[in-house]
Amino acid sequence: MNEQNGYDIEDLHVGMTATLAKTITEADILLFSAVSTDVNALHLNEEYAVSTPFRGRIAHGMLSASLISAVLANRLPGPGTIYLEQSLKFLAPVRPGDTVQATVTVLEIGDKGRVSLQTTCRVKEVVVIDGQAQVKIGSSARRAASLAAVSR
Repeated sequence: MNEQNGYDIEDLHVGMTATLAKTITEADILLFSAVSTDVNALHLNEEYAVSTPFRGRIAHGMLSASLISAVLANRLPGPGTIYLEQSLKFLAPVRPGDTVQATVTVLEIGDKGRVSLQTTCRVKEVVVIDGQAQVKIGSSARRAASLAAVSR
């Protein structure tokens, strides 16, 4: 673990997983609309949203996807992680009151601290977002070598 309690490259193995769950509230949707400036009526206006194929309001896709970022930043690999790339497929809507479970799984550990991860969000058993992320994390061996070089 690094000094911020995040995983170093030496700590990871393929198949490691971490999950975070959050119930999407009305406040979350309103705050996300304000921060992102995405004020699409599909997210904010029930009268309009019932006339769409979704038959009601849905949460912003990126609001649910942001839970993936929370897992990467806080759990796996955790503090110190640098987010490099993310692919996302939005497969089903998330509605106010749904509990989204974001899961990250280590797929590949590359060189230079690069790690590929499967990223998935579910509501109950339904996959609502599927994707992959690429991150960069630190190395305890590289830190030790740097400290040794400085102390010479």
